[in-house]
Amino acid sequence: MTGSPKIRPIRSFVLREGRMTDAQRHALETLWAKYGVDEGTDALDFELLFGRAAPCHLEIGFGMGDALAGMGHAHPENDYLGIEVHSPGVGSFMQKAHALELNNVRVISTDAVELLEKRIPNASLDAVYLFFPDPWPKRRHHKRRIVNPAFAALVARKLKPGGHFHMATDWQDYARHMLQVMSAAHDFTNVAGEKQFAPRPDYRPLTKFERRGQRLGHGIWDMIFKRKKV
Repeated sequence: MTGSPKIRPIRSFVLREGRMTDAQRHALETLWAKYGVDEGTDALDFELLFGRAAPCHLEIGFGMGDALAGMGHAHPENDYLGIEVHSPGVGSFMQKAHALELNNVRVISTDAVELLEKRIPNASLDAVYLFFPDPWPKRRHHKRRIVNPAFAALVARKLKPGGHFHMATDWQDYARHMLQVMSAAHDFTNVAGEKQFAPRPDYRPLTKFERRGQRLGHGIWDMIFKRKKV
C-alpha cells in the first residue's frame, strides 16, 4: 500500500532564467563564498552569519538587487538578508555589493515561504520587505500571489514585536488585495492608519524598475504594517 500523494505547494514564482552576463556569472562564482548562504535545514543564526549582533532585515525577491544594495549601503548599522531565486539577479546584486564594499548583506537563493517556515527563527527579524512582487494579474493566477492570510501570519511569527512588514507594488489591484489581507491580519497595525497607503519612506530606494513604471504612468503603492507587541 502506497502512502498518500505529496501535495505540491503553489509557488508564487516561476523560474524563467534570463540570459546571464559574463560579469554576473563571474560574480556568482567568485563572491558566493562572501555573500551567499547555502541551502540547508538548520535554523539561521544571524549573529554567526554576519559576525555581529545587529538588527536583521529580510528582503523577499530582491530582483537585480538595487534596493537591497542601497539599503545596505545607507544603513551600515543593520544587517540585510536577501532572497532571490533568479541567478542573474543574484549575480547582479553581488556585483553591486562588491563595488560598494558591503559587509552587512547576505543572499540566499530559495523559496521564501520555505525559508521562513524552516530556517528563520520566530521573533528574529526587525523588518521584512516585499518590493514589487509578481502581481499575477490574471484572475486564474491570483492563487499564486504571495500575500495571503497564511503568509501574513507567517511573517508575523518571524517578526519581533514592533517590527515592520513593508510592501510596495505598481499594480493597483494587487495593492488593494495586499491592503485587504493585511488589514484583516490581527497581529498587525497599519502604520499609515486604517486602510491607508503609506508614502514611500526615505529608506526605500527608488529602483530602475520603479522609475520605469513611473515613466509609463504607473502608480506606486506602499503599505507598512507594524507587528503588534504581545
